[in-house]
Amino acid sequence: MTTYVLRRLVQLVPVLAVVAVALFVLLRVLPGDPTTAILGLEATDEQRAALRADLGLDQPLWNQFATWVGGVVRGDLGESWITAEPVGGVIADRLPATVQLMVFSLVLAVVIGIPAGVVAAVRQRSGTDSVLTGLSVFGLAIPNFFLAALLVLVFAVWWGVLPASGYVAIGDDLVGNLTRMVLPSVTVGSTVVAVAMRQTRGSLLAALGEDYVRTARATGLSRRRTVVVYALRNALVPVVTVVALQVGVLMSATVTTETIFALPGMGTLVVNAIFARDLPLVQGAVLVIVVFVLLVNLVADLIYAWLDPRIVY
Repeated sequence: MTTYVLRRLVQLVPVLAVVAVALFVLLRVLPGDPTTAILGLEATDEQRAALRADLGLDQPLWNQFATWVGGVVRGDLGESWITAEPVGGVIADRLPATVQLMVFSLVLAVVIGIPAGVVAAVRQRSGTDSVLTGLSVFGLAIPNFFLAALLVLVFAVWWGVLPASGYVAIGDDLVGNLTRMVLPSVTVGSTVVAVAMRQTRGSLLAALGEDYVRTARATGLSRRRTVVVYALRNALVPVVTVVALQVGVLMSATVTTETIFALPGMGTLVVNAIFARDLPLVQGAVLVIVVFVLLVNLVADLIYAWLDPRIVY
């Protein structure tokens, strides 16, 4: 297992290299001049030229790329063109809110989505199955911004039981942090809960039709033990795959959610940096997001072996 993990970590290097090249090229071909975004339209040509030289934009693209990659290898993501702050420090300030939002959303998928899928599969074609399936369709269909506005209206405005927006670090105020993360987590997690529920239902129904399940039932095992111990364990392998792939989708959903709930996360950071043409900040933030998604998929691969001992790396 250790050898497999090390090999997978090594395999991340070419993936990150491709991402770095694509990201660098795409940001450089975007229309507009970063110096105009920084200095404004009133700046003279001499001021723009001086700023381009100061930022290294007057150098060949391959030289700019080599300088950036060399810094990344050393752990230096550069400095923000707008605030002159280290990009690593800015990301470190914004990353906890987004990671917490992702973790809470995945927890909702495990705590709500998977059990709901199990109940729907066990009670196939019943009223409970119809209700749960309908709720999953609703979770997939409703836009995040509409759900966020609806949650704020009900829980913050009408009932006044949860804050409408804002963020408090978990180390400063645990209760305040958790109460402020409920609505954003439900907003982002609604999609992954629905996906987990539908995938669990389909996978479990397929597993319940296998010969080993019928054999277990024939030996006198209870239906609950047969479902939980035998069928569900095998059915969760594709569920883990789908949920892990949803992390990338969740990252895109955080942009709207963080904006509505005023969360200082990576989504709003990237969007604001793009509008400001703060290329070092965009490059660093996107690279960190890619690493996070790749690591989540690595963890999903390791969970496979725990769920199904037949899977050997």
